[in-house]
Amino acid sequence: MTMLTDLRPAPGAHVRQRSSTPWRHLDLLTVAVVLLIAAFGVTMVWTATRIPLEAAGLSGFAYAKKQAVFSLIGLAVMLAVAAVDYRRYRDWAAVVYGGMLFLLVAVFVVGHRNFGAEAWFQLGSLQFEPSEAAKIALIVALAAYASSFKGSLDGRALLGLIALAAVPFVLVYKQPDLGSALVLLAILATVVVVAGARSRHLAALGLIAAVVLVAVVQFGLLRGYQESRISSFLHTPAQVSPALLQTKAGANIYNVVESKTAISHGGLLGQGIGHGTSTNLSSVPEQYADFIFSAVGEQVGLIGSALLLALFLVLLWRTWQAALLSRDDFGRLLCAGVFGYLLFQTFENVGMTMGIMPVAGIPLPWVSYGGSAVLAEFAAVGLVLNVRMRRFG
Repeated sequence: MTMLTDLRPAPGAHVRQRSSTPWRHLDLLTVAVVLLIAAFGVTMVWTATRIPLEAAGLSGFAYAKKQAVFSLIGLAVMLAVAAVDYRRYRDWAAVVYGGMLFLLVAVFVVGHRNFGAEAWFQLGSLQFEPSEAAKIALIVALAAYASSFKGSLDGRALLGLIALAAVPFVLVYKQPDLGSALVLLAILATVVVVAGARSRHLAALGLIAAVVLVAVVQFGLLRGYQESRISSFLHTPAQVSPALLQTKAGANIYNVVESKTAISHGGLLGQGIGHGTSTNLSSVPEQYADFIFSAVGEQVGLIGSALLLALFLVLLWRTWQAALLSRDDFGRLLCAGVFGYLLFQTFENVGMTMGIMPVAGIPLPWVSYGGSAVLAEFAAVGLVLNVRMRRFG
């Protein structure tokens, strides 16, 4: 607990001479790591989509090209977010939060329904998912509100943070998008802890969360497919009967079983880029999206997967370090929110493809196919770069 809450800069952390040019302090290591992950993601999307696309008479590079374009636009977004002094985002936090709520409400009115969810705006041939932007907006809003309490949250402040997160959580959950809603809770939990919530308040929140979880399950507040997603990792391949596969629950279990099979094919060194048996046979449904890590495990094996996860660890380390170096509470909490966001998404996505976590429909940052998610992830890193660049000013 001490490590999480005591994020004050260490003595001597700011002894370097202040610079009037923040770009001189751009964290090139973070930029390089993000670009490496994004480039690897484009490669994985290509391997997971080329054969089905070619079978349909389309270019095997179609999805990969889109992912590359999303990444290039995301790079520009990241630099644009870093260019504006992050303290200005605190001044505009109410506007950012209000705009986010407007989009989340508007998607129910003019949004596009796909796979039973009303979660996208159709913009020509592209789709915009406001729940991804909501993650960044919530980080800014929570950091701005919590920073006004100077590192010590009382009960009233804690309730305010919960209320700020509860509104977008409910709207995202009702789309329904359980995965993104859980990410919003992860962001809230991280900010609350780092902002200095008292131990008794954290214990009370944990108890309330447990009671709510039990109530949700007991009173059937989850949809049938959501229940099957959550429980899918509890089943073994032997339990997957032909009759079960015809149900929505069976489909989710099938995804996990096939994903685990693909990863096991990779062994230590993998079958090679573009040579994955399960990947080439399209055995894992939606593999280019939520289950992209199964393509990673099969093609580059344990060692390659470990190297990818090592890149994520480096990114998380630099994000946490940026929080330590921040000159103010707002910057510290911005980085903490991004840390919780990226940590939860990475852990949950990798865990669900390996059958050790529930299937929540959460993408692997920069690797899973999707424009809205990639742009949000780049914007999040832009906030971290911003705070780190201005640690002397």
